[in-house]
Amino acid sequence: MPITPTSKIWMNGELIDWDDAKIHVLTHSLHYGMGVFEGIRAYETDSGPAVFRLTEHIERLHNSAKILMMDMPYSVEELVTATKDVVRASGLESCYIRPIAYYGYGEMGLNTLPCSVDVAIACWPWGAYLGDDALTKGIRLKTSSWTRHDHNTMPPASKTTGNYVNSSLAKVEALKAGYDEAIMLNRAGLVSECTGENVFVARHGKLLSPPLSSGALEGITQSSVMTIARDLGFETELGDIARSDVYVAEEMFLCGTAAEVSAVNSVDDRPIPCPGPMTQAIGEEYHKAIRGQTDRYKDWVEHVG
Repeated sequence: MPITPTSKIWMNGELIDWDDAKIHVLTHSLHYGMGVFEGIRAYETDSGPAVFRLTEHIERLHNSAKILMMDMPYSVEELVTATKDVVRASGLESCYIRPIAYYGYGEMGLNTLPCSVDVAIACWPWGAYLGDDALTKGIRLKTSSWTRHDHNTMPPASKTTGNYVNSSLAKVEALKAGYDEAIMLNRAGLVSECTGENVFVARHGKLLSPPLSSGALEGITQSSVMTIARDLGFETELGDIARSDVYVAEEMFLCGTAAEVSAVNSVDDRPIPCPGPMTQAIGEEYHKAIRGQTDRYKDWVEHVG
């Protein structure tokens, strides 16, 4: 989706004009993929814009940096405040937010120890990642020929810029083949995740989602959805999902900050009931929760003020 510029970007401790947020072509992370980032959304609420699970996202950013042995120069609290400042400066009621930390200009080579760490936060308006009708009509998935990288290759628990080469290859392959998204298997042939979303599959009336050990990112939306599903009375757990389980799923959906809750109507041209009753109920409850409309999930939204 095209980026629509807003007025300000937070960069290394200050709000600067959008067009001034530039880096050098020899910036270290541009060459070696050593950066960490988050995808976050702010939504319009009755009390103004509010960011969904902001602190949890910034905590995950810090954890991603820790896995890379990257010393984050700003605390969680400082980055939470900075994120709210960016959203406030944009004047937007709803937006997508992208914090990123990366090794800056001044060093070249694989040794990151002498490198500076730069941090930026931007936001812009962004609609439904997989389409406005993804919850009701569903999307088509293709099993990727690309295997999801494992824990001893590229740590999937870290939301690292370089990790997304794997995801991008799978996404483009699926799009060129006429599908909406790719489902990625790990080296054992089990479902890991899609290119930017966690997976949920219903089998025998129970919802399953692949665990972190499968190579999936520990999703914040995934955690939210599991809480909602259990509160709605649906048996839900983390567990291994075989490729054949997907083909005979009673229902299936994806979730993520960008994708929100998106139903799946087919995998590898095998139809899946869509939207299933659990998917529909969870999707509707999630859409209320992210807008602060449900009392039990009020603490999931942080108002910009």
